Amino acid sequence: MSGICPHCIGYAHAAAGFGSFKKACAPNWRSRLMKSLSDVKFSTLDLVPVRADGNPAQSLRNSLDLAQHVEKFGYHRFWVAEHHNMDGIASSATSVLLGYLAGGTSTIRVGSGGVMLPNHAPLVIAEQFGTLESLYPGRIDLGLGRAPGSDQMTARALRRERSGSADDFPEDVAELMAYLGPRTPDQRVIAVPGTGTNVPVWLLGSSLFSAQLAGERGLPYAFASHFAPRLMHEAIRVYRNHFKPSAVLDKPYVMLGIPLVAADTDEQADYLATSVYQRILALMRGQSLVQRPPVKTMDGLWLPHEKDAVGSFLGLAMVGSPAKIRGKLEVLIEQTGADELIFTSDLYEHADRIHSYELLAQVMKG
Repeated sequence: MSGICPHCIGYAHAAAGFGSFKKACAPNWRSRLMKSLSDVKFSTLDLVPVRADGNPAQSLRNSLDLAQHVEKFGYHRFWVAEHHNMDGIASSATSVLLGYLAGGTSTIRVGSGGVMLPNHAPLVIAEQFGTLESLYPGRIDLGLGRAPGSDQMTARALRRERSGSADDFPEDVAELMAYLGPRTPDQRVIAVPGTGTNVPVWLLGSSLFSAQLAGERGLPYAFASHFAPRLMHEAIRVYRNHFKPSAVLDKPYVMLGIPLVAADTDEQADYLATSVYQRILALMRGQSLVQRPPVKTMDGLWLPHEKDAVGSFLGLAMVGSPAKIRGKLEVLIEQTGADELIFTSDLYEHADRIHSYELLAQVMKG
């Protein structure tokens, strides 16, 4: 975008409508390969939200319906995320859900965004995703995170007596990838299915730890900027600076998470976004995460410091009409050089979610 230096343009919240700009440093931008919006893949991240008047069964059906729609719209992949003990998110059994989604679609890639590896034995994940890859060859992604995706009490319930923790993440990733690779002569434990499937592995994260690890292992990296945008520029820099070519990638590959609220008008988008604001506010207060209908104003629902906190959480949100969103995405790509964007849209009405992705597809296709 002419007249805008990506070295000093960043994302932050504003008093009305999150996702507007303020100055922030974007290190080493001149050294990046400059991309345009047409060079970037668009994908979908679904948290399988549960409405206040709904139930998980309907949310799971809605997830498949959304996957079928975004496949028609031309999106590259459809990911779901592992969360536990959250009444407003129905994607806890991630690998089971992926089988349902892959079986109901035909071309779009489906995957985890991500599986929280500390909750699982690497062999089990290799077997689950090896099974998925065997059933739906060439369409499965395995995104891995090192956070538990839950509170400490739930994490203990998941692991029982297992000693797995985030500290074991690098070793667990290596073990998992060994199960998915070709069998070696001295390998005593194998994943069946799994061995030789070479399911594509991504590292996900919101910190510099995963960025550095992904770079050192030569793996694609997905940064969780849809809820933790503060370290985005630094994480991208660390990943690229530590990148070592591998059998998987010969150059870095960056995907960024983006909250999405697209509507026909900016005013309608601002209204629909209040459902998202209420959900994040509930998360910060430790309240129920079920989706709530949009409201005309958030005044009286949050305190000033809560408004600021929600704004920081949603600092990269794309809220508005297609024209408004296009301009913001062009700046984002100019400043980051991202290879792919994965959008999450937690709107109250399922039809509004579908329409949001339909409008974004217009931006994607130019």
